Amino acid sequence: MATSVKDIDSGCGLRRELSVRDLTLFGIVCIAGPRWIPAAAHAGPGSVTLWLLAGLLLGAPLAVAVAALMTKYPEPGGLYSWTRNDFGPAHGFLAFWVYWVGMAFWFPGAAVFYLSSTAYTFGPAYAHLADNRAFIICGSLAAIWIALGSNLVGLKTGKWTENFGAIAVALLGAILIVAAAVSWSRHGSVTPIHLAPKMDWSTATFWAAIAYGVSGAEYFGMMSAEIRSPERTVKPAIWLATAFAVVFYAAATLAMLVLLRPEAISEISGIASGGEAVSRVFGAPWISAVIGLLVLTHAFGAFGGIGTAVSRMPFAAGTDRLLPDAFGRVHSRWHTPHVALLTLGVVSSVLLLLAQLGDTMRVAYQEIVSLTLIGGFLPYVYIFISAWKAGRRAAAGTGLGVTAFCLVCSVMPTSQVSNVWLFEGKLVAGTVVMIGSGLLLYSRGRAKARKSVAEAA
Repeated sequence: MATSVKDIDSGCGLRRELSVRDLTLFGIVCIAGPRWIPAAAHAGPGSVTLWLLAGLLLGAPLAVAVAALMTKYPEPGGLYSWTRNDFGPAHGFLAFWVYWVGMAFWFPGAAVFYLSSTAYTFGPAYAHLADNRAFIICGSLAAIWIALGSNLVGLKTGKWTENFGAIAVALLGAILIVAAAVSWSRHGSVTPIHLAPKMDWSTATFWAAIAYGVSGAEYFGMMSAEIRSPERTVKPAIWLATAFAVVFYAAATLAMLVLLRPEAISEISGIASGGEAVSRVFGAPWISAVIGLLVLTHAFGAFGGIGTAVSRMPFAAGTDRLLPDAFGRVHSRWHTPHVALLTLGVVSSVLLLLAQLGDTMRVAYQEIVSLTLIGGFLPYVYIFISAWKAGRRAAAGTGLGVTAFCLVCSVMPTSQVSNVWLFEGKLVAGTVVMIGSGLLLYSRGRAKARKSVAEAA
């Protein structure tokens, strides 16, 4: 049984469950995570500098932009509402849809990483599972649906998944940093630490991933209807979460390089290699398994948090009747936009299965990552132009420049890609489908809305 939402503070609407502590932890679990650390560490110590630059040139401008837009447009929907108000309903729908589809790609890519990394951390007896399609697909589907399910039954319950996920990633970072400090005091750094980034093709290919890693402040805007006292809560939470993410990424990457040489760090199994190194430092083999559990705990928090935030955009579009009416309703008992959450789970599951066609697991993973980056960065163009209109011109100009560069980097194939034409063809097809399906859905939704108005008149 579900009821239509007209007042987000009414008894049947979305509930304001997020305090400043909850919102900060929500931001940390959604922005910071171990997924991008192995790729950065594999590229060498210059990545530490790149993390700091990404925080300065994208993380900070995005935090400024989001805080300004949440003040200017406090209604639910975040990115969708901001773009609709500044550029019209067609642009608002397209921005939300491209972002939503990009995040639908994020789920299977992240699930593959987390399941593979966890398998490696439990030792050689389980490492083969990381290349087992059946295990990865079934495990990824289970992780996605368990995490979304915890938030489907209400944010009051679901927020604890995010809180524990944030604590888990903080503990993971602390373990790596302490182990690196102990190892450095005993033997020095395994990797010579030269913090100047290399200016070559390989650096460009993962710059987009590094920039994407520190982004995510827009999730706060999507949750605006469920934040307690947002005028006092939002700004400190955004800045604390963004600052934590930048420091976490830079420090964890540096710690990995103190413990291991870059060539020994794989994009998929790198966290497990770090866990083995930590175990050697402390003489405790079980620590690697603990790191695996922390990674998995963070995964559930990230899936739940990001899924919850992203589902608020189709909910807002549903209340505008640009999507079927069911998207604009909340469950009478759980007070969540259940149809939007379920739809995200179904689409992510289908994309997980489709991405496995015609390529190895690793190349399929790279394709999913690239489509996630494209879907994530394209809507940032709207966010930063809106921030420019809101008077945050320094942040907007910087953010737009970095966004454009990241979009170019997103389509560059890595050395693991043997069939460049197939790889790029999938990216082009995926991007066309993202944009084309959004335009098609908008035109149909608009026509339906006009028909309803005409009939009511």
